[in-house]
Amino acid sequence: MIRIIDLLLLFLVSPILMILFLTTAIMVRIKIGTPIFFGQDRGGLGETTFRIWKFRSMTNERDTNGDLLPDELRLTTFGKVLRRFRLDELPSFWHVITGDLALVGPRPLLWKAIDSHPLGRRRLSGKPGFTGLSQISGNTLLSEAEKFAVDCYYLEKRTTMLDLMILFNTIQVLFLGEKRDETLIRQAKLLYSEYFPEVVENP
Repeated sequence: MIRIIDLLLLFLVSPILMILFLTTAIMVRIKIGTPIFFGQDRGGLGETTFRIWKFRSMTNERDTNGDLLPDELRLTTFGKVLRRFRLDELPSFWHVITGDLALVGPRPLLWKAIDSHPLGRRRLSGKPGFTGLSQISGNTLLSEAEKFAVDCYYLEKRTTMLDLMILFNTIQVLFLGEKRDETLIRQAKLLYSEYFPEVVENP
């Protein structure tokens, strides 16, 4: 989706986003404390690095040695709600305005994750997005390799109409939950069959 459309859509929904942003910020301050934001470096377009910001969904609880407790122990019930409805990612809309993110594209990943698969760097041929094809095709129900394949498949097939479909389906997923799109996942695997020999062996 071209940048002008991204900015136009953001402008149209900005009143709703502002209400959600302020409400979430206040609730994070009450439920989790300060700071309310969490920043992390991610890989961007053309193998650049940018710092993405989110609302905190975990506490800073530490053990007796002063080390942070495991993520699952620091993720609160409120934090799970933030993640379930992706409210923790509201600050990411700022990155759409600055140009680090598009509304639709492969999810921005840590460099460690990018370099964990041969398709990782290929994902960086397109601008990362707030939402993407892998998120509406199963997201957490996909293996990491499947996510890479689906994201690269998107970069091969992307059109404005596909972007609009992804945005619409993102809203559906928020309320109806995640479900694997087996047909699309198979198409993506076939496109990158060198990494998924099982789809060739079992047509």
